Amino acid sequence: MNERTLRVLEYTKIIDMLADKCTSDLGKDLVKKLKPMKDINQIKIAQQETSETESILIKRGNVPLSGINDIIPLVKSTEIGSYLDPGQLLYLKDTLTVARRLKTFFKEEKEENNEYPIVQGLINSLNIVKDIEEKIKNSILSETEVSDNASNELKNIRRMISSKHDAIRTRLNSIINSPSNQKFLQDSIITIRQDRYVVPVKQEYRSQFPGLIHDQSSTGATLFIEPMVIVELNNELKELKLQERKEIERILMEISAMIADRGEEIKVNQTILQRLDFIFAKGKLSISMKGIEPELNQNKQINIKNGRHPLLKADEVVPTNIWIGDDFNTLVITGPNTGGKTVTLKTVGLLSLMAQSGLHVPADYGTKLAVYDEIYADIGDEQSIEQSLSTFSSHMVNIVEILKKVTSKSLVLLDELGAGTDPTEGAALAMSILNYLKDLECSVIATTHYSELKQYALINEKVENASVEFDIKTLRPTYRLLIGVPGKSNAFEISKRLGLSDEIIEGAKQFLTSENIEFEDLLQNIEENQRSAEKDREEAKAIRLEAENILDDYLKKKEKIERQEENLIKQAKKEAYNIIKEAKEEAELIIEELRQLKIEAEEREINRKLEAARKQMDTKLGSLAEGFEEKLFTKTSKKPPKNLKPGDTVKVLSLNQVGHVIDPPNDNGEVFIQVGIMKMNIHISNLESADEKESKIQKGISRIVKKKTSNIKMEIDLRGMDLEESFIEVDKYLDDAYLANLNEVTIIHGIGTGVLKSGIKQMLKNHRHVKKYRDGKYGEGGAGVTIVQLK
Repeated sequence: MNERTLRVLEYTKIIDMLADKCTSDLGKDLVKKLKPMKDINQIKIAQQETSETESILIKRGNVPLSGINDIIPLVKSTEIGSYLDPGQLLYLKDTLTVARRLKTFFKEEKEENNEYPIVQGLINSLNIVKDIEEKIKNSILSETEVSDNASNELKNIRRMISSKHDAIRTRLNSIINSPSNQKFLQDSIITIRQDRYVVPVKQEYRSQFPGLIHDQSSTGATLFIEPMVIVELNNELKELKLQERKEIERILMEISAMIADRGEEIKVNQTILQRLDFIFAKGKLSISMKGIEPELNQNKQINIKNGRHPLLKADEVVPTNIWIGDDFNTLVITGPNTGGKTVTLKTVGLLSLMAQSGLHVPADYGTKLAVYDEIYADIGDEQSIEQSLSTFSSHMVNIVEILKKVTSKSLVLLDELGAGTDPTEGAALAMSILNYLKDLECSVIATTHYSELKQYALINEKVENASVEFDIKTLRPTYRLLIGVPGKSNAFEISKRLGLSDEIIEGAKQFLTSENIEFEDLLQNIEENQRSAEKDREEAKAIRLEAENILDDYLKKKEKIERQEENLIKQAKKEAYNIIKEAKEEAELIIEELRQLKIEAEEREINRKLEAARKQMDTKLGSLAEGFEEKLFTKTSKKPPKNLKPGDTVKVLSLNQVGHVIDPPNDNGEVFIQVGIMKMNIHISNLESADEKESKIQKGISRIVKKKTSNIKMEIDLRGMDLEESFIEVDKYLDDAYLANLNEVTIIHGIGTGVLKSGIKQMLKNHRHVKKYRDGKYGEGGAGVTIVQLK
């Protein structure tokens, strides 16, 4: 993008505002490189980034981004075999902590309902290196101190150092407190010189105090001597400190090696964190200036609604409404000085630059901005004394450069076009320049004082007049832009209000041509009509908005009532179903209890009658004469069964009933069998094998089961059913699946609102055939299915 345009439109000040929103120097580096883009797809992605971060900041507050540091040089240092000092490790840990905190902060966002795909994608790409973070946390206390807990070896060494210090101090205390040594010592104190414990000895007693001299006072009267009795202890202490330093280096090397192993992941983290800091700064800037995401187009259409210049105070700036690109591509703005023409030009240019940089713009929703290949601006007086350029020459140099480079896809902003020279020639030159740009079909917004340009805009297609409003009563501009109305100079009215006599003003009017007077009067009528129409339009807009709000409230209430009605119906159906279900379960339980009572009662009655009959039979048999060989059960089998065993099925010929063998034949040939609920001893000659008939029954049962097994599917699809219908289908399906001896089945209910899924799970919780159930896994259908394991 044109560098002069960026400077003139004060784009760099927006960059400075954005940089202030970053939490790290890395984010600020990206901000400094930010330039307007020309690819609409890239711009839309950048705008979406800003919208996502703005929404996150509004909904969830500040994001934990503090602590991002440039740690890539440190990682590279570990990769070549160097180790980091404690301060550098803490510096690196801060960045690792930011990545972990961000992961935790966004953990609640669900991928299937992700409102922030760009931000969530960056967060998902972050690598958690908790092991390194914890290692540094447990090992490093400060920028200069390694913790005792960094290793057991270091803890032991430091314990021995502490013990050695105590031993030396104990020995020295005995020396300095000894009466015989008092006269040798300058002071009864213990001090350290060159990392060794010493005591201050008077110079004159040097020969009488055995030890090593390490230092002397500035006067020479005191010598700092290490007594010979602690030389060995000091040597041992020094050796322990060397061991401590060696162990610390080993610990730092160990941590640095861990960092080197995860170096690529850590470097990727820094790149992502830098990007996140940058895009969240865009979101913060949008919130601070109450910005919105503009609608972008490549059709050279601009429609700014209540746009505000971002460098002016929000409570003082008058919003601008300006549009271009539909019925006209050239807009000529006229009006008095200090009326806001230049601010309007800068607002359009700066908002366009911001939008093409992926930044939100301070305007109202519905604002449209075009994507241009270049934006050119000739604004302000840049006359150069060194180059001997006048105001007019300075403007023309810039305009010549613009005309050389401008294309049909450019936006050109020209302030006071043709000013600084003879008005007649300047106006003619201005119209010629506008003609050239109009034929090129680029977008042009120009400001001027020349009446000739007002007439030019009136008679040319694709060119429109606009003016900044001026209040004659207060002699102050209102800073409102009126499109479609050329500006009136108001010189006579302003002069009259300021006290100029009517005689002079009337005299001045005589110098004007009748055409000029008529034209100025026409402008005044147009402006008055425009104000009246604008007032009517605002009133109509207010009435329309009120009607829309009333309609919106009505529709919301109607929707709420319908939703409540639907919920009441669903609740009633649910309660009715639960009542029927409970009644059915209670009825089944009662029936089962009655059936059991009936069976028990019948069994007791039959056993009682059978026992009575057996006793009566025994009595009659006992009364028969000896030798009477005929048995009660006289029927005999032509083919008595052989090799009977418990569980075999036999037919009792005398009873014409089928029974089951309980015990095999005894020595007397009697078989203990059960027929129905009766158990008795029957001679084998009264029995007949029932295998063939029984096999027919078994085959019949097998055919039924086989038919069920072949027809039953491993899943049932309930999508599209209501809750009651689904309960009936599931109950029947589970009965069939149980009969078909299936172990596991799938119930497909979809995700939807979750009502069907919740109801089915409630039903499965108490179903007689269900052993347990669970949600589907990835590949099984996920949350849209429930997997049921049958008993």
